[in-house]
Amino acid sequence: MPLRRALIAFGSVSFCYFGYAGLFNTYAPLWFSSLGFSTLAIGGLASLQAGTRLFSPYVWGWLADHTGQRAELLRLAVGLSLLCALGLLVPPLAGWNHHAWITVVVVALFICTAAVIPISEASLAQLVSHGDGVLDTRRYGRVRVWGSVGFVLAVSASGFALQWLGVGWFPALVIGTLVLMLVAVYRLPAVSEPAHTEQTAQGALAVLRRPVVAWFFAGVFLTVLAHTSLYTFFSLYLVSLGYAKGTVGLLWAVGVVLEIGWFWFQSRWSQRLSTHGWLVLAAAVTALRFAAVAAFGQVGWVLLLTQCVHPITFAAQHTACIAVISQHFPGRLRGRGQALYAVLGYGASGVLGGVAGGALSDAHGFSAVFWAASGAAVLSAMCCWRALVLERAAPSA
Repeated sequence: MPLRRALIAFGSVSFCYFGYAGLFNTYAPLWFSSLGFSTLAIGGLASLQAGTRLFSPYVWGWLADHTGQRAELLRLAVGLSLLCALGLLVPPLAGWNHHAWITVVVVALFICTAAVIPISEASLAQLVSHGDGVLDTRRYGRVRVWGSVGFVLAVSASGFALQWLGVGWFPALVIGTLVLMLVAVYRLPAVSEPAHTEQTAQGALAVLRRPVVAWFFAGVFLTVLAHTSLYTFFSLYLVSLGYAKGTVGLLWAVGVVLEIGWFWFQSRWSQRLSTHGWLVLAAAVTALRFAAVAAFGQVGWVLLLTQCVHPITFAAQHTACIAVISQHFPGRLRGRGQALYAVLGYGASGVLGGVAGGALSDAHGFSAVFWAASGAAVLSAMCCWRALVLERAAPSA
């Protein structure tokens, strides 16, 4: 398959997956509530989603690396996801109550969809990396940008659709999105990897124990942990300060639009710093961003500025992470490297950030959550700096 067609295929998968993620994460709580789930039960389902990220991505990544059949496994995972989503429309089995049935179906859906990112990102990173393992940030950004576009369009369009049709149509929208994703993954090329390399023989966990890689993942964990304050508590914080919901939506839109622009044009700036240098910068800016949110939440123009740095704290940080993982986890380690990114970066931090943030907000208010996020980002900058120093000392490691 020509490279351009392959990149379009990966862009389609990114568009569909992040569209699905935006739809599900935004509107599933409303649907659960319409079924009679309590707030505690809805929170429990969110925790289960984060919990599945502690193991499911690595299992899928391990299978993809050991079989070498990434495209086939991705099709299997999305097909199983679609079957799970159909279960949202099926009456409970005999002896099951409705809430228990929905919970089991949703958890199974989480486990299956957890395969998409580690496998697709591993295949894409291989496709757009140079022979020396250096990620082509221009091509990667031009593909990844469609994930952000899909997220924005899905959240916006689904909001109007559910308002017009009713929240009961939520499962149908999820099923439709997964059908589109299944079509997209069947258009992916079969990207082959060498079966054996020296690093493959060592294993992914051996690579993880290298000091530069360990410090890198420590920095990733802390940077994403800091961002759980944004994803989980930012809207609640703004509403508690008296901001209108339209203003809250506008602030979110500013961040996402600039994120899209960064992914599209990032190759113009990516060479100005090393990948670890970008991670240090992203962590430092994150610390300043959330300190400003905590201290000046009542000042609208300050909040606008904090959203304007989202391309650095998220988009630039994410691309740098993919580049580092592509360097240290080549060949048949790619899937597990991406899976470790999902597990250590987003699974563990999501569980800890949600629980700790909730406890902090109950005890000391939402501003305390953002002060804690700023502190986590400071620690992240220190870890990223250590990884930078180690990488410079041993660039071939």
